[in-house]
Amino acid sequence: MSEATPTDIIVGVDTHKHTHAAVAISGLGARVAELTTRVGLAGYRELEAWARSLGTVRAFGVEGTGSYGAGLARFLRGEGHVVHEAGRPDRGLRRRHGKTDHLDAEGAARAVLGGRATALPKAGTGEVEMTRHLKVARDTAVKARTQAMPALKAIIVGAPAALRERLEAIAGKTALVRHLAASRPGPLTTTTASAKAGLRAIARRWLDLDAEIGSHDAHLCRLAERCAPEMVAAHGMGTGTAAAMLVLVGDDPGRIHSEAAFAKLRGACPIPASSGKTGRHRLNRGGHRQANAALHRVVVVRMRTHRPTVDYVRRRTAEGKSKREIIRCLKRFVAREIFGYLCRAPRAADPEQMAA
Repeated sequence: MSEATPTDIIVGVDTHKHTHAAVAISGLGARVAELTTRVGLAGYRELEAWARSLGTVRAFGVEGTGSYGAGLARFLRGEGHVVHEAGRPDRGLRRRHGKTDHLDAEGAARAVLGGRATALPKAGTGEVEMTRHLKVARDTAVKARTQAMPALKAIIVGAPAALRERLEAIAGKTALVRHLAASRPGPLTTTTASAKAGLRAIARRWLDLDAEIGSHDAHLCRLAERCAPEMVAAHGMGTGTAAAMLVLVGDDPGRIHSEAAFAKLRGACPIPASSGKTGRHRLNRGGHRQANAALHRVVVVRMRTHRPTVDYVRRRTAEGKSKREIIRCLKRFVAREIFGYLCRAPRAADPEQMAA
């Protein structure tokens, strides 16, 4: 944000499910006014009109632009305002000054004024947001399908001996599920019938979830190929990695100002591991963990099947690097490669980057 003048207004907003609390401060940091409004278009219009009535609005600092504040952030951006993601309040300030919604909103405004809150929220209006919606549905379906199989096995283990022997003779998970889904338990008068009824219900749920996951995969594949075709085609990546990275970048890749910022966002930047002149680094435990896991999967695949990466691992091992250190380096290379696919025009990679 450019330097604010004394007459400018900066508005901080503490967002909640049903209400938003806003505080306006001047360019000199003086508190000007506060407002509490309902969530919804009417409340957003009221907040925006209130802010304009106080003077020239320089920027808004909104907490939770990816959750409770997403609707407000989209509305304000649509009205032409500059919106920054304020982040979580400083805990030290909370302990010293207490906590209320308006104090948190004032903290958001001061974070924007002081230049600490500079991140831009995701637009949430394009194909990447569509990808996020479908990915959430797919991930929850995969989790439910995974939970269904141990439940089936638990019932089979405790089922009457005759039923258990028949079911354990069926080879293959899919064949067993289809057999159970087509079973007829009959009247629920015995434990065999109740076991069959429970197994049939879980098996049909598994099949429904499997079909749902297949549908989501088809839609995600089409979206990923439209948004990042080169990334989908890259060795070891594919639709899953592309979808995870697209969701994190958002519809506006200009939010990520450098490949170093991109790597830090994904927990792939080097972290100093010791003091002195050792120059050693360690794996980063910060950043977005799902995106970091996607990077790790790409690296593992390439360490097994990608000849330049295999050669790189052999060379670095001969130099005395541990496997963990090599993985850290490779994750940084892959993050740089993905940044090129998503956040800038394609260009020739340097020889060291090609090792990844």
